[in-house]
Amino acid sequence: MDNNTIYHIAERVGVSPSTVSRALSGRGYCGQKTKTKILAVAKELNYAPDSAAQTLKMRLTKKIIFAVPDICNPFYFDMINGINQVLEEHGYLLILIYTKHSLKEELRAIQNLKEKVADGMIMVSFNFMEDNIGAINALQSPVVLTNKYVSPEGADRFDYVYADTYLGIKLGAEHLIAQGVARIGYIGGSNAEQTGYQRFCGFRDALELAGLPVRMDYVAESDYTENGGYETAKAWLQRAELPEAIVAANDLMAIGVMKACEEASLRIPEDIAIVGMDNLDIASRVYPKLTSVSLNQEEIGRRAAQVLMDRLLGKPREEGEIRIQPRLVVRHSSIRPG
Repeated sequence: MDNNTIYHIAERVGVSPSTVSRALSGRGYCGQKTKTKILAVAKELNYAPDSAAQTLKMRLTKKIIFAVPDICNPFYFDMINGINQVLEEHGYLLILIYTKHSLKEELRAIQNLKEKVADGMIMVSFNFMEDNIGAINALQSPVVLTNKYVSPEGADRFDYVYADTYLGIKLGAEHLIAQGVARIGYIGGSNAEQTGYQRFCGFRDALELAGLPVRMDYVAESDYTENGGYETAKAWLQRAELPEAIVAANDLMAIGVMKACEEASLRIPEDIAIVGMDNLDIASRVYPKLTSVSLNQEEIGRRAAQVLMDRLLGKPREEGEIRIQPRLVVRHSSIRPG
């Protein structure tokens, strides 16, 4: 029996696909009245409980892998919340795998899925490339990425749900430029990685479109941590000429910048304006409150999990990608005095 039919039966009866699976397999609780309706529709569609049980045997884990590069960033806690909202509806559990920004660890996570540790995977990587994408495309299990990636030869076998971080950083820089700020610094990730380069391009393009120079002496590659932002800003603030504003590629680095400014007795936003990205809860709790670009990470998690469950249930999907629009949330840290 294919999973399309589980979905069709569920739709006809008005129950969840997992309820249909329990009724047809005889495993797990299902009320007699509901079970009778499900069996009647299954018979009508020429499906037998035996074949349903076979399908279930092929997918026994009821687990999903969530592979993340960093377990200290609250961004991923929000994603987990969104993922779990969907998984709980289907009786699935989440396995968290910490890949430490390492290709070797990412390949190990992919191997776990190949070995049927879980039924599917949602994967965050800052650098999708031929090695990890090739391994993902060789899998029989569904995978959802949280970056957009299209292989040159096409025929990719994964889905992706992503926030447009290029646009996010561009929005943050444009917000400062609109206030007449010309000397803007940028702290991002590694430009050798897909994600780091996309974000830098958003910054560069915003300045170039406004006819402003990109001061490479005020562009730094860091590691998305609070300490990374702090150390970079600390070095910059010892120079004779300071940037008027700093855009950080995530909130943790922006908060590190704020700490360095505080230690240097610089006022935010009067001396230096600051913009971050992710819109973590902490952005509204620091002083001054941090302007940040919201990436709707809970929605990314929820939508990614829904795509994954649709694939597991055989539900047809028309859209090849889901793009989440970033949104600038302006707070006190970036408003320059008039």
